[in-house]
Amino acid sequence: MKLNRDNLKQLIRMVSMTTPEEIGCDECFDKLNEFAEMKLEGKSPEKAMPLVAEHLEKCGECRQEFEALLNALRELQA
Repeated sequence: MKLNRDNLKQLIRMVSMTTPEEIGCDECFDKLNEFAEMKLEGKSPEKAMPLVAEHLEKCGECRQEFEALLNALRELQA
């Protein structure tokens, strides 16, 4: 990645959003199934699993995995 003004701003923003309690992609991925099932049941996974919710807000790759899983589960229910 070439470092230009926009990339630098994005990097600074991402670093400023980190917290000591946050989880990484591996841990998030391990919890996606439970998070998605809660979402489909109409529960609030964001309240029950705030670190997963926070990670999904910050990480586009994990968010895409979550959305794909959620769509697949919805298809299975239909």
